[in-house]
Amino acid sequence: MNRQKSKTADTCTLSVRIQPRASKNEISVMEDGGLKIRLTAPPVDGAANEALIRFLADTFSVTRSQVEIVSGHTSKNKIVRIEGISNGQLEEMLNRVPGRAKKLSHR
Repeated sequence: MNRQKSKTADTCTLSVRIQPRASKNEISVMEDGGLKIRLTAPPVDGAANEALIRFLADTFSVTRSQVEIVSGHTSKNKIVRIEGISNGQLEEMLNRVPGRAKKLSHR
């Protein structure tokens, strides 16, 4: 019997601005609603991209294989797809953080 994988999990796509070499890993929701992600990793040899994938996987409790940089591999502005979380779940999570400059951080 041949089994096929099916993608039944929700997926969200994020447009983010990355700030490498920050003092800590952190997500900020800007006044315009955009996401800024501060990462301690430098933008050298893909280190910041790997740190972004690891940070988002930890933040949203998904595996690293469920996080994909769709575009912007060499840019501070990136499009990221996360499987296993819906846009509604993302909004709900970000709305739980008090204050306008909402932050989720991990070290």
